[in-house]
Amino acid sequence: MDAASIGWLALPLAILGGAIRVSTPFIFVSIGELITEKSGRINLGLEGTLMLGAMAGYAISYLSGSPWLGVLSAGLAGMAFGLLHGLLCSVKRVNDTAIGISLIVLGTGLAFFLGKPLIEPKAPPLPSIALGFWSSVPQVRAALDVNALFFVGIALAFAVYVFLNRTGWGLMLRTVGDSEDAARALGFPVLRVRIVATMAGGFLAGIGGSFLSLSYPGSWSEGLSSGQGIMAVALVIFARWRSINALGASLLFGGAGALGPALQGVGVTGYYYLFNAAPYILTLAIMVASTSRAAPFADAPGELKLHR
Repeated sequence: MDAASIGWLALPLAILGGAIRVSTPFIFVSIGELITEKSGRINLGLEGTLMLGAMAGYAISYLSGSPWLGVLSAGLAGMAFGLLHGLLCSVKRVNDTAIGISLIVLGTGLAFFLGKPLIEPKAPPLPSIALGFWSSVPQVRAALDVNALFFVGIALAFAVYVFLNRTGWGLMLRTVGDSEDAARALGFPVLRVRIVATMAGGFLAGIGGSFLSLSYPGSWSEGLSSGQGIMAVALVIFARWRSINALGASLLFGGAGALGPALQGVGVTGYYYLFNAAPYILTLAIMVASTSRAAPFADAPGELKLHR
């Protein structure tokens, strides 16, 4: 098979490759938020965490020459932000939704301020695995050039499933999220569990941010996240708080995000901005379709404020 014979397959290949790239940060951010929400707390500050992680990962990769050290640093920056969120939300009469929105502003502001010197320099990118090495067709090779973090995200989804459903710590986390009174009766440290869960969610969101700056699109700029942190919250609701579902939903969102560039790549340039809005339209449609008047958010952890 050569490039001329690929024909109509160019479009689905472009969507496949784009879906894999676009979905990778969604996987990490959504699973991180899922862990946080399983503790009964919602973190709307993920957009700020994502931007801070992208900046920190790019800075450390540039300064150290190691993109993986950048990924770790991005995760630690996200964890620190998660710790801040967890501590603030532990104060009585503090609304975690308001705190999350405030941390969006703080995180993006810090990222923009500290990242000003990073706009021009080029940091070492994350490596990709060339699964399309067997083909001579450029479209196939591009679609199957997969970043290593994508496979880490797949493993993470299954690991979190096992953790939540097959371990004592996972049971404790779910109990804290479902009923604070029951958790206290069993002697579980509710506040500590929620802080650790928020830190874990922040760590994964930071890693998702590092993918944006170190792989796709692979540079640091102030408009990098495009609302992915906020969309991840909707994605968790759509996934019904299940990590395997979150993996599939991330791929769906990734495919929607790749639709516009894929159509442009095969020569369809009309309504380009409308196709680029597909992830946001999908977010709205999913939020409407995944709820019902009879049992809204029936699968949500009982302590989440959106459930009450």
